[in-house]
Amino acid sequence: MSETHDPDFSSGQRQYIAAIDQGTTSSRCIVFDHDGRIVSVDQKEHEQIFPKPGWVEHNAAEIWANVQEVVAGALDKAQITKDHVKAIGITNQRETTLLWDRRTGEPVHNAIVWQDTRTDALCRELGRNVGQDRFRRETGLPLSAYFAGPKIRWLLDNVEGLRERAERGDLLFGTMDSWVIWNLTGGVDGGRHVTDVTNASRTMLMNLRTMDWDERILSSMQVPAAVLPEIRSSAEVYGHAKGGPLDGVPVASALGDQQAALFGQTCYDVGEAKSTYGTGTFLLMNTGTEAVNSYAGLLTTVGYRIGDQPTVYALEGSIAITGALVQWMRDQMGIIHSAAEIETLARTVEDNGGAYFVPAFSGLFAPYWRSDARGVIAGLTRYVTKAHIARAVLEATAWQTREIVDAMKKDSGVELTSLRVDGGMTSNNLLMQNISDFLDAPVVRPMVSETTCLGAAYAAGLAVGFWSDVSELRANWRRAAEWTPEMDAADRDREYKLWLKAVQRTMGWLEEED
Repeated sequence: MSETHDPDFSSGQRQYIAAIDQGTTSSRCIVFDHDGRIVSVDQKEHEQIFPKPGWVEHNAAEIWANVQEVVAGALDKAQITKDHVKAIGITNQRETTLLWDRRTGEPVHNAIVWQDTRTDALCRELGRNVGQDRFRRETGLPLSAYFAGPKIRWLLDNVEGLRERAERGDLLFGTMDSWVIWNLTGGVDGGRHVTDVTNASRTMLMNLRTMDWDERILSSMQVPAAVLPEIRSSAEVYGHAKGGPLDGVPVASALGDQQAALFGQTCYDVGEAKSTYGTGTFLLMNTGTEAVNSYAGLLTTVGYRIGDQPTVYALEGSIAITGALVQWMRDQMGIIHSAAEIETLARTVEDNGGAYFVPAFSGLFAPYWRSDARGVIAGLTRYVTKAHIARAVLEATAWQTREIVDAMKKDSGVELTSLRVDGGMTSNNLLMQNISDFLDAPVVRPMVSETTCLGAAYAAGLAVGFWSDVSELRANWRRAAEWTPEMDAADRDREYKLWLKAVQRTMGWLEEED
């Protein structure tokens, strides 16, 4: 491994940044060098707990144990000690909600995961006569079971004794960044109870203009301010690790996973966007230092804030089902045996044979937010084969991306120049070409695909001077592949119209009483 680009530290030894990614299905630690290259990775899955239909929980104590294990594992694999680590960065699954006892450090209930829908009825009740947009002006978010605020309220209302303990100041709330930082920096022995602006912006309790907890919303949601962490920037030293293999190392960044990917993809200019293609898909566009209100079904969110620099905002569009549709074709339908086979099968035909597949399996996310929608395959004739369906499956992800990009243009007035992509589905070349064709814009995949961890590492490195500024980070960004549009404009318009027609067919499938 080359040491020529490493900064000249007086100790004369190699220096690195460790990034902890506390994700939905696993926790991992990645060690990065000064060029933004991966030195080592360690990863461990945790249990998914489903107590009732629509409920999803995690055991936070198990997660903390796993985080400690993967940190030790990553250092071991890199053959380095804490003396080589300049800072620790944190990135995390967003909106997952935990309450714990500040004196014992014990969680008082399993964490309620972002995918959990138990607060649906509560959100309708909170909407009162205003509906989904009741807190949108202040928070940038529609009232939805997705966000953390209603989950806190549910815990305080439904777990015996919690409300009294919360009001006495005995309980702490955190998303997973707060839980990891509190434990890393000492837990019951002086642990720092903080969160960063990106995670706070997903609670539905932070005001996007003041960057502070909103007292009016706290009172409407009946969440006592005493449980909330202090809101800090995404890149500053929150404290130092106490004990463990990283004892004494500064804990210097926190970013929600999608914002970390935006930062890791070096989308630092207005109009630069990244899309992460996994189980679902999250597309974020940098809108600069002004929060852009969305009237087209997107979320207004914090992109990042570096130290005392101005906050950078983003528009976000989320798609519930993308990679999950390929898994469904494999596991439930048995049409393919591995995810990679979808591309091989789709390439045996020239087009979709007139078939469109809208995977509204759990309703539609952005830009519609329709929980009454369910999946449809439209345009079937006897001509259609499983290969045409395979092609329609890939096109579904590309058309949904196009809908979000259109909404972003409508809201921000900014034209997308190119789309930077990451996540597991980016290995599918036909899909990447489809996205470029349907957006009529270049699609670019970087060398380091672990952009979420990289973003957390970059922010931590900036906080401690490991990198001097964002221009140095941009210089690290390297392109692995690029796709440019090859589709005729008239074909694109005609097929998009048919796609939008198919989307309409999904709506209103469920009635209120269902």
